[in-house]
Amino acid sequence: MLFRLVRSVKRSDSSLPQFVQRIPSDVRARAVGRTLSVPLGSETAHITITPSMASLRLSLKTRDPSEAKARQGQVAATVERFWTALRNSSPATLSHRQATALAGDLYRAWADGGGDRTVAIVHTGDGWVPDRSTPDEERAGFEAALGHLETAIESTDSSRLERLVGPLVDRLLLAKGIAEVDADSRSILLDAFVLALRDAFEVRKRNAEGDYSPDLKATRFPAFEAPSATPSTQPASKTSLTGLVVSWWAERKAAGLKPSTHESYRNTMANFVAFLKHDDAARVTAANVIGFKDHRLASINPRSGKPITAKTVKENDIAGLRTVFAWAVANQRMTSNPAKEVTLKLGKTRKLRSKGFTDEEARAILEAASGHQGGTERPQTTAAKRWVPWLQCYTGARVGELAQLRKQDLRREGEHWLINITPEAGTVKSNEAREVVLHPHLIELGFAEFVLQAPSGHLFLRPAKDGDVLGPLQGIKNRLAEFARAVVTDPNVAPNHGWRHRFKTVGLDAGINERVLDAIQGHAPRTAGEGYGEVSIKAMVEAVSRLPKIAADQGGCS
Repeated sequence: MLFRLVRSVKRSDSSLPQFVQRIPSDVRARAVGRTLSVPLGSETAHITITPSMASLRLSLKTRDPSEAKARQGQVAATVERFWTALRNSSPATLSHRQATALAGDLYRAWADGGGDRTVAIVHTGDGWVPDRSTPDEERAGFEAALGHLETAIESTDSSRLERLVGPLVDRLLLAKGIAEVDADSRSILLDAFVLALRDAFEVRKRNAEGDYSPDLKATRFPAFEAPSATPSTQPASKTSLTGLVVSWWAERKAAGLKPSTHESYRNTMANFVAFLKHDDAARVTAANVIGFKDHRLASINPRSGKPITAKTVKENDIAGLRTVFAWAVANQRMTSNPAKEVTLKLGKTRKLRSKGFTDEEARAILEAASGHQGGTERPQTTAAKRWVPWLQCYTGARVGELAQLRKQDLRREGEHWLINITPEAGTVKSNEAREVVLHPHLIELGFAEFVLQAPSGHLFLRPAKDGDVLGPLQGIKNRLAEFARAVVTDPNVAPNHGWRHRFKTVGLDAGINERVLDAIQGHAPRTAGEGYGEVSIKAMVEAVSRLPKIAADQGGCS
């Protein structure tokens, strides 16, 4: 019988003891190319196995005999789990619950940070690494990291998710004795790890801002239960609820569906799986969907602390399940749609005021915008708070359409300045580009001069390194909403959308044709007839000239 080496050895050129163990021949082929993470006291060493390696060798990084002995045993146990995992020839199948539980280990590791509040986070080519910093730099670092993650979540590009969290997935799987999972389980794990990392970074960012209140999301991770040694004989893609969402999105993404819809439906399915306590599509009944509906109506939104609205349950949860299950039936993944007949009747929403800002509210926000000083925030954020409210006031465009504007999206035609709102810059609800004539007051205020002096690229956000803007765009939209809400505190008016309602009201009062207003704001034609012909720049110039000038710094309109 052969015994593994359990005592450390010393190299002639080093006084530090070494761990050395020969790579077993029966797992060599599967081991090559994998990275093994081994604990060394409070640190972790990462060893990538190459084709030329005959043995694992690493320094125990201590001269203390007692500590070296402890580390030798720690490393040996980790390595033995690694060999055992590689000997399991069948890829494991993980449920959404198991993937979320595994992601909980990642969440706890990053959310705590070892109590060190001077450590930020940086993503390098080798993964996420801590970077010592001041509290302000830490906040900015985690804010940038969150934008990076939000971009990945929006894009659902599996290769991007692999780059961001793939190595972390592999390390935690191996720590549980799992060398490989099937394709559907891998997709579920990548999603779960990105969301867990995002939640952890949000905690660290709040901590850097001085907020150490309890994090409700910390309780969402269940205990990990190892997968069965005998894998399911039925492909996970045909039975897994979370796998259905992955497959549905692969098709709908190619058809141009918005990433925000995918995120909504993915979250719905995750909540549904948690409610069911299983991830098997074949076991879902109409009664399960009805029970989930009732459960959601009785739940509290962790972000707002308020009950989840019936509108959210109907339009997000029930609609999401019905859509994904209908796709599954059409693609022979399920025999029937258990959500087909489930519905929720909504009562008429109480209307306590106009949906648009009043003149006084509009002036207050614009005065705050004109006087805003950025302080320590990014220059793009300062510029957004300075200019986007004014653009919303005079164009009625969606906040995201304006927050994603680039330098090249401004042009001059004769005496008039125009902006091009295009999905090339980020996202547009209709997926159609449109040009909007700017009000002369915007030019008087210096908007055109600001754009001409700005560097090339996006004006109000910093894209991710890969060029994607969806994550940073959501972040800047949130900051603009917070900025407006700090001025207009009435919860019965939306802080960003209130401008669109006000624009339509002001335009109608000025006698502007509704079709022209719709063209400026990007509203779809109400009839087939309205879809014929174009609203020309000349028509928009005439319309915009009718809009009253709002002099926020003078306290009135003229």
